[in-house]
Amino acid sequence: MKVLKAAENYLETILVLQQRQGAVRSIDVVNELGYAKPTVSVMMKKLRENGYINMDKDGYITLNSTGLKIAQKIYERHQVIAKMLMFLGVDEKTAYDDSCRIEHVISEKSFACIKAHYLEHRSETTSS
Repeated sequence: MKVLKAAENYLETILVLQQRQGAVRSIDVVNELGYAKPTVSVMMKKLRENGYINMDKDGYITLNSTGLKIAQKIYERHQVIAKMLMFLGVDEKTAYDDSCRIEHVISEKSFACIKAHYLEHRSETTSS
């Protein structure tokens, strides 16, 4: 399943907003990403048409199972890569900014190796 980077960003943002505040509307996405309302509106329509989100009559957005799966995958990549970069000495802001770009292009194999290394290191740190 190939999803455009922009769509992945929107799905991840919806997930983060749902975790932070529960209900999500397009204006929340506008405020979070700093994009213009028409830009977000167009993307919300595309995400609905492609079966990633649902929007009720009051404009509340929910991720459906397909959208949720993608959002969780991207969010996990974002977090793990950022934490690994910080472990290597990168400051937090730069680590999260870079992670936001890397998360979309890294291969499954490379991410699996980074994640395994991170989990191994994390467990060693907490057990010592």
